[in-house]
Amino acid sequence: VPKKCVHRFLGHNKGVHRIRCFPRTGHLLLSAGLDGKCKVWSTTDKKVMRTYIGHTAGVRDVQFNNDGSKFVSCSFDRYLRLWNTESGKVLGTFTNRRVPYTVKFYPHDDNLFVVGCSDNKIVTYDSTTGEITQEYNHHLAPVNSILFVEDHGTKMVTTSDDKKVLVWEWDIGVPIKYISDPTMHAMPCTALHPGKQYFCGQSLDNHIAVFQARDRFALQKKKKYQGHQVAGYACQMDISPDGQFLVSGDGNGKVYFWDWKRHKMLQKYRAHDNGPAVACAWHPLEPSTVFTCGWDGVIKMWQ
Repeated sequence: VPKKCVHRFLGHNKGVHRIRCFPRTGHLLLSAGLDGKCKVWSTTDKKVMRTYIGHTAGVRDVQFNNDGSKFVSCSFDRYLRLWNTESGKVLGTFTNRRVPYTVKFYPHDDNLFVVGCSDNKIVTYDSTTGEITQEYNHHLAPVNSILFVEDHGTKMVTTSDDKKVLVWEWDIGVPIKYISDPTMHAMPCTALHPGKQYFCGQSLDNHIAVFQARDRFALQKKKKYQGHQVAGYACQMDISPDGQFLVSGDGNGKVYFWDWKRHKMLQKYRAHDNGPAVACAWHPLEPSTVFTCGWDGVIKMWQ
């Protein structure tokens, strides 16, 4: 588990809403700022490599494609932009005149990405044509998170403000599984465990719930991580690549570490000021390197 903050990446004028590590190697860190800029940082040289300016409002989510050559950003100006990571060119702009809340690339095909929108729909874009190829319309409130599970992503788990979790077969517009429970709260963020057996959701009544990521998608009642105050914020959590630790920020700017198997809190640190620690990313190769970002505009690296 990381011990202290070793570096602070400064450069965003407003808060940073999401950070993502470069797939597989983690030598670059992509950040989405509420000032409308995306930045790519080198995690080894500790400096900003490129700034991507193209949105007129804050960027809500960013996602690398599967090899990291491109990334897509979705913003509160209702546009999605597909960028070339190396050259910084915009390869495509997509909109359906709704605010996109979350975006994910389809694991089997880099040309398709899935967007959860504010009009309760989930749409699939084909980036080669710019067309919408599929709509998944079953949620009753804006869609918050999308997660691909089961044999490298043939099924899709989505969560929404309507407190339901729906499981879809890829490219079929009817959900195959409906997880809904009177005691459940909305889950704005989800993360898949590296063992691919479980996924966890940040439940807004201040705990992290764990579900099976296959077969019955049953709620694991014994696995429950508590102790942080997350109500009202979409704090993205992450799980270490060996599957031992769970890290999450909370609404008061603290960062918490839990043991995955024993469900007990190991550490908590004061990480960010005046606002939540809104996203965490665990380095895919270095065992105890974690990045956190918050609405104070600072990205911190912990080791």
